[in-house]
Amino acid sequence: MTALIQDGMPAGWPRRFAVATITIGLSMSVLANSMTNLALPYIAQDLQISAESSIWIVNASQIALMVTLLPIAALADIIGYRHVYRAGLGIFCLASLGCSLAPSLPWLVGARTIQGLGGAALMSVQPALVRAIYPRNMLGRGLGFNTTVVATSLAAGPSIGAAVLTLLSWPSLFAVYIPLGIVAFILGERYLPHTHHVHRPFDFLSAIVSGFTFGLLIFGIDGIAHGHRPVVILAELGGAALLGALFIWRQTRLADPMMPVDIFKRPIFALSISTGSCTFTAQGLAFVSLPFFFHTVLGKNATDTGFLLTAWPLALASVAPIAGRLADRHHAGVLGAIGLTSMTTGLVLTALLPANPGTADIMWRLVLCGAGFGIFSSPNNRLMMNAVPRERSGSAGGIIATARTLGQTMGAALVALIFGLFDFSGGGAADAARAALWLSAGFAGTALFVGSFRMRLQR
Repeated sequence: MTALIQDGMPAGWPRRFAVATITIGLSMSVLANSMTNLALPYIAQDLQISAESSIWIVNASQIALMVTLLPIAALADIIGYRHVYRAGLGIFCLASLGCSLAPSLPWLVGARTIQGLGGAALMSVQPALVRAIYPRNMLGRGLGFNTTVVATSLAAGPSIGAAVLTLLSWPSLFAVYIPLGIVAFILGERYLPHTHHVHRPFDFLSAIVSGFTFGLLIFGIDGIAHGHRPVVILAELGGAALLGALFIWRQTRLADPMMPVDIFKRPIFALSISTGSCTFTAQGLAFVSLPFFFHTVLGKNATDTGFLLTAWPLALASVAPIAGRLADRHHAGVLGAIGLTSMTTGLVLTALLPANPGTADIMWRLVLCGAGFGIFSSPNNRLMMNAVPRERSGSAGGIIATARTLGQTMGAALVALIFGLFDFSGGGAADAARAALWLSAGFAGTALFVGSFRMRLQR
């Protein structure tokens, strides 16, 4: 297919294959993190490293992802979304091969860093590719399907990882992405749409400043989570703030900025990205604190906890495509308010659970949370993508992915901070877990309040 796409691809097999291509890449990028987390004890034992050192296998990919999302998204506007996406697939596959052959921790951390770079290329252009594949009147449906893919991958990741580890060794968890990536790469060459390019030079200085900004921010957040010295944390967060201000100042003075800060002057985009950031922080808080809540407060074992936790992503996966279709026909701001009301209510009711609740009593609350998040997510993404010109779809997608990743990271760090304040190891586990859930509900409620202002704006 060589024709430039004006308003999505025509219905038929080419569109289906294009959707399959981005579905495979999105699934790979999500599964890579969830299955790696599960394999850390096995990797640590095999490579004879400490559990603390093994955390860098996860952190390396996360840091690489965070520092490169915006630059890669801006590059995609210049050279084309399909080219960046296929390059991301190639990098991801090569890095996965490197991970599967890793004989030592430094090798594995290096390969995971490269894998994070490939994941950034896959994730940063996802919304832009969805916008290029689907007609405008089906954009919500496409974004809803993407949300379903993410939720399904999150829910299935631990089970798939456990099945692989039961039959094979941990390197197989990385090797499985190679054939999937090759299939997606071939399909992408044939079916991903060509789009208009923005003719401007790539701003390397902005890319460097952006990378250091988010790098220092991640290290600062990680320092809070792991109890680093306050002076070090302040230096990292202060450096991130200073470089961030310099980055934004530079963007406002460029004719073709890497991050188009002027789109934040559009109320619908600014409100939607703020609402999304609060919501992902709430989700990050909940996902990290819920296992501790079930174990320490409710006395559930590991099997029961794993079963209970699937309720949230499965509800999300079920509701997201329906919400996407509704967003194509109804006011997305109203749908978002309904979803966030459901999510906030579910979190509050979960925090108020009695001492010995039944399984059904727990799960319907988590279903309320997951369904609410699903009703909110697709319409919110649709609002943001429709609020920016098509030629800035890549940059907008990078901003959305950055806000999502940063929110989830902040949520996890806040849980660690709360556990430290409540002396988690010293007997305050139950109070800490409940406090984290209440804070999660607070962020969801804040998102509801901020997002409610969108209902006054034009759809």
